[in-house]
Amino acid sequence: MDFRSDTVTKPTSAMRQAMAQAPVGDDVYGDDPTVNELEQWTAKRHGFESALFTTSGTQANLLGLMAHCERGDEYLCGQQAHNYKYEAGGAAVLGSIQPQPIENNPDGSLDFAKLKAAIKPDDCHFARTKLLSLENTINGKVLPLSYLADAREFVDTHGLSLHLDGARVYNAAVALDVDVKDIAQYFDSMTVCLSKGLSAPIGSLLLGSHEFIAKARRLRKMVGGGMRQAGILAAAGKLALTEQVEQLKLDHQNAKRLALGLSQIDGFKVNPDLVQTNIVFAKLDEHIDINQIAEQLAEEGITISTGNPIRFVTHKDVSSNDIDTLLSKLAVYCNT
Repeated sequence: MDFRSDTVTKPTSAMRQAMAQAPVGDDVYGDDPTVNELEQWTAKRHGFESALFTTSGTQANLLGLMAHCERGDEYLCGQQAHNYKYEAGGAAVLGSIQPQPIENNPDGSLDFAKLKAAIKPDDCHFARTKLLSLENTINGKVLPLSYLADAREFVDTHGLSLHLDGARVYNAAVALDVDVKDIAQYFDSMTVCLSKGLSAPIGSLLLGSHEFIAKARRLRKMVGGGMRQAGILAAAGKLALTEQVEQLKLDHQNAKRLALGLSQIDGFKVNPDLVQTNIVFAKLDEHIDINQIAEQLAEEGITISTGNPIRFVTHKDVSSNDIDTLLSKLAVYCNT
């Protein structure tokens, strides 16, 4: 049992079979039929003109930011945004793009008044503000469609583009009970991660206009992301998007089950009502030695993260019985 992240999901048997049988070519030459089919299908499915298959969400975000912004430009984002906080500063290091982070509200959103105040004047002293980047979900929280509509109006008013880090956008769509296209419609570009809850072994997609993706494709080659017989991976990616979305509903139910159980354990502070998708955060009392508990769990084949708050993530390889097992062992270890 591994509760650290939904990135630990194993590919399904159907994915392994599809990968073994996938027609392939050289994707850098543009002649891998499985990659081409995935890109074309994904673009249409999400309401964009074009798509690009990449190695990871980090690479997809980097290419998106670099395709929107030139050297010396700036993008607005949240303090907790993955492409600001957890992607090794790639936009700044490799793209010479200045991030301007804004404090996230408790619900994960960004305050439009603060965003407006952060937009730089058209003056040679400042970086040129070009882009607003949002993330949905962010720390397991879902941005509602009404907020996305307001974000679209905001960027149109201020002459910015709008990018979505959609690493878990299908979790957001499932939680909102809407089609993913209802989210995608507000954005100039977006990423979709295939290797989290959707369970593909590797890969993310970047979506946008024909011109935008053509620029991103050149940048992908520049940063070493040109893959050859990548259809072996793309075959699993197609199944991730067509066969694994329903699983996310169960993941969300299991996260709620986990949150309810944790709220009953002495030393864990969790509000189950705040759990919207597959991520659960628990604040620990000082007497909880989570490092020791993690070691005890590891001896029984259960892997968790450490820290305070501690994050648990549900996914297809964690069952409701697994959650009950984890809860029972935590209850014991926290009272010994």
